[in-house]
Amino acid sequence: MKIGIIGGGNMSRAIVLGLISSKTKADRIMVSDIDEKKLSELKRFGVKTTNANEDVLKHGDVIILAVKPNIIGKVASEFHGSKKLFISIAAGISIDYIKSFIGEDARIARVMPNTPALAGAGMTAVCSDGLSEEDLTVTKDIFDCLGKAIISDEAHIDAVCGLSGSGPAYVYTLIEAMADGGVLEGLTRADALLLAAQTVFGSAKMVLETNMHPAELRDMVCSPGGTTIEGVAALEAGGFRASVINAVAAATEKSALLNQKH
Repeated sequence: MKIGIIGGGNMSRAIVLGLISSKTKADRIMVSDIDEKKLSELKRFGVKTTNANEDVLKHGDVIILAVKPNIIGKVASEFHGSKKLFISIAAGISIDYIKSFIGEDARIARVMPNTPALAGAGMTAVCSDGLSEEDLTVTKDIFDCLGKAIISDEAHIDAVCGLSGSGPAYVYTLIEAMADGGVLEGLTRADALLLAAQTVFGSAKMVLETNMHPAELRDMVCSPGGTTIEGVAALEAGGFRASVINAVAAATEKSALLNQKH
């Protein structure tokens, strides 16, 4: 399978590296962009590059639209009538909107990756509107190369945005706050950041690998009358849980508002 990517930005770079690390031959990938600097950086990985989107359409069995939302319509119109599989990562752009440029029978998947994909640890939701199982599997397999991917309903895309799309910012805030607490208690900033970041990483890995509920894992750390339950009680008193829930809800609401435009 050959893959074409329209746009040479950071997420395109992540996709290229993810595919290559998953044994896709670099010369089976072609990226287009008007920015020669971006293309020269991508050439280092052995992929084909071009300034012409039509070259990507000819090359790829699957075309990934990795451009800014404000130009997605202009770019999609170049592919009017094409029967190839298109995957859009443009935030806030519905499948129907893209179909209005390519065609009502177009094969289109909409995906919502997050920024940890840049480190090969992303979370992506794959949405479709009547795609075949084969097309869904192809799309999911591509984004599994960037971390993990699930198949979801487009009706849930705003909730996905509010949780995993915006979620890294919540976690970075948590890491920073934990590190600040460490500095307050006398740790160096470097040590505090490492302790906080690795603790979050390891805790997430425990959830994913044990299949245990987070509450069970938390209880394993909380000894009766101990330091950890004291800290958890302080979090509860400060409204930590409600604040996180409200953050997801607020981001979801904002995403829904923005999506109304397209």
